[in-house]
Amino acid sequence: MTEMEEMDTAEKRLNELGYKQELRREMTLFKTLAISFSTMTLFTGITPLYGSSLLYAGPASLVWGWIVVSFFTWFVGLAMAEICSSFPTTGSLYFWAAHLAGPKWGPFASWCCAWLETIGLIAGIGTQAYAGSQTLQSIILLCTGTNKDGGYFAPRWLFLCMYMGLTVIWAVLNTFALEVIAFIDIISIWWQVIGGVVIVIMLPLVALTRQSTSYVFTSFETAPESTGISSTAYAAILSLLDPAYLYDTSNETAGAFVPAQILYDAFHGRYHNSIGAIILLVIIWGSFFFGGLSITTSAARVVYALSRDKGIPFSSTWRKVHPKHKVPSNAVWLCAAICILLGLPILKVNVVFTAITSICTIGWVGGYAVPIFARMVMAEKDFKAGPFYLGKATRPICLVAFLWICYTCSVFLLPTYYPITWDTFNYAPVALGVGLGLIMLWWIVDARKWFKGPVRNIDDVPNGKV
Repeated sequence: MTEMEEMDTAEKRLNELGYKQELRREMTLFKTLAISFSTMTLFTGITPLYGSSLLYAGPASLVWGWIVVSFFTWFVGLAMAEICSSFPTTGSLYFWAAHLAGPKWGPFASWCCAWLETIGLIAGIGTQAYAGSQTLQSIILLCTGTNKDGGYFAPRWLFLCMYMGLTVIWAVLNTFALEVIAFIDIISIWWQVIGGVVIVIMLPLVALTRQSTSYVFTSFETAPESTGISSTAYAAILSLLDPAYLYDTSNETAGAFVPAQILYDAFHGRYHNSIGAIILLVIIWGSFFFGGLSITTSAARVVYALSRDKGIPFSSTWRKVHPKHKVPSNAVWLCAAICILLGLPILKVNVVFTAITSICTIGWVGGYAVPIFARMVMAEKDFKAGPFYLGKATRPICLVAFLWICYTCSVFLLPTYYPITWDTFNYAPVALGVGLGLIMLWWIVDARKWFKGPVRNIDDVPNGKV
């Protein structure tokens, strides 16, 4: 089947579901894989969170925690794979939620799912912008020297400017260069795969000193003097999201980005310069850049889909499609503006990345929880199975996935440093509480009267299908 025939088939299926195609489809199967891989951002889950996880409970918790999280994430992936096998719509999560929950609960399920997904994706842009700025801060520092010999360490205001700059660049590219984005995503998948292999191979080869296997897999140690947390269980939980020198603000990288110090120690120890560390940091920074670009694409299309179904204030503005480029340009810039607002606490708060990551995770995986729960409780005879079907394993898998999501969301609301001060305050519970509270209030007072979930924009649907 040719690419044109595939696109025609997808458009026909879209029409059957009650939608006409309005956005450009530049994505082949490989390009779709590329943008998905870019959105996963391999290095985001490793490098920015590496230091805090190591600090809370040591290397053993970091290693085994990664394995545990990966195991339970498989359940979420399997549950979502079964659901997504026959819905090609933009903003599909809340479309699935509406159809799986049935006519009575469908509107409320899609409302919750759509807003959670929107919040998660917009905050996801912020995680990439922050991680990219943090990496760039370390690159600039090592290019100009080190923290010990007069290198330039970007202050908070400049860090915020870098954060905002990355967000604006991604918005510009998503407004005017969809074809370029499709090409960049292809670069991204090879960048992350090859770059990851290079780092995994180079670092142990270059490093003059290495920890023992027993230290990596069995050493469990807390750092109450740094985190204020002495409870072993609490520290282990937080490490799912120690050498003290890595966090020391007087070290060569100012203790700001633990992977940067590790790379510096390895290359400077052997070659007496930081060129190798800088090159590997550029690889890491590229991953964040590609990831932020892809997530901006996803976020804008979810906002567009919600606006198309009149589920967001001033929907007529945000659902407009650029007449030439066929992209939801207004939705792109709305996402960028909100992302920038989320980053403003950078000027005063020390745990901004933790807070934005918490908001992102709760919104993103919380959005998964709605259709998974609806699939779990619906009558099996009402489910139209697609090519991927779990059969009798559906309910056990959905139950494990749902409980894991609930646990994950709870963990990301916990304080990460004690004592709690304005500098260490995890503002994610407040931000989410206010945001979701207003959204639910709007539902109770007004939206429940008119919001019916996904709205058809084709009046004559083939075969009467919706």
